[in-house]
Amino acid sequence: MQKKEFFLVCFFIATIASAQFHEIGVFLGGSNYIGDVGTDRYWDPNEFAYGLVYKWNVTERYSIRGGITLTTIKENEYNNSDINRFRRSYKIENPLQEITGGIEINFKEFNLHDPDLSFTPYIFYGLSYFRFDQYYLTPNGPIDPPTYNNYGKDEKIALPVILGFKVNPNPFFVLGLEVGVRYALTDNLDGSNPENEFADNPAYKFGNIANNDWYIFTGLTISFTFGDLPCYCKE
Repeated sequence: MQKKEFFLVCFFIATIASAQFHEIGVFLGGSNYIGDVGTDRYWDPNEFAYGLVYKWNVTERYSIRGGITLTTIKENEYNNSDINRFRRSYKIENPLQEITGGIEINFKEFNLHDPDLSFTPYIFYGLSYFRFDQYYLTPNGPIDPPTYNNYGKDEKIALPVILGFKVNPNPFFVLGLEVGVRYALTDNLDGSNPENEFADNPAYKFGNIANNDWYIFTGLTISFTFGDLPCYCKE
């Protein structure tokens, strides 16, 4: 009996999966971060970001979404309206690789059957796993710039929220414009709050160590559709 139920469940899952409409495409845009180094602007894309995006459109209102995004977090304090940061003139460059998964919810029905142009705003919630370099900073004196010391890779979790607007000119591809904010579960993207053997030494810490860092992706998604068109049946 259990074997029969198992095969029925597998058949049901395979039937559902084969009936969906999938998207795969690219993300192209920029990135910036919000932390203890850099400008006082929250939204300031200053470095190229790119990646892959996959969507499984379960209904007209929501999709399962995953993606990989690569960028380098890059900030300096020379161009800054905050006089204290300008005088300090720290800078940081940190490569970052991210894998994200979650649910994308359309504000209105987004029917991929429709041969005419359709559009909708959307929001995405999920989880991100990202990899970055760990740094600690050594001040060098009043004239010489500080030295950033790399002490290895680290992986953390981030909480992403993406707001966007997408349009499909025809059933074969979808264009989207989006801004995605990530709350990182670390305060050391910029070397301001190093962990491990440096965690208990206040000499290596600076800025507001009570707040974690954020990073933002802003850009365009271009995805192509494939698979069987789903039947969004309505009673």
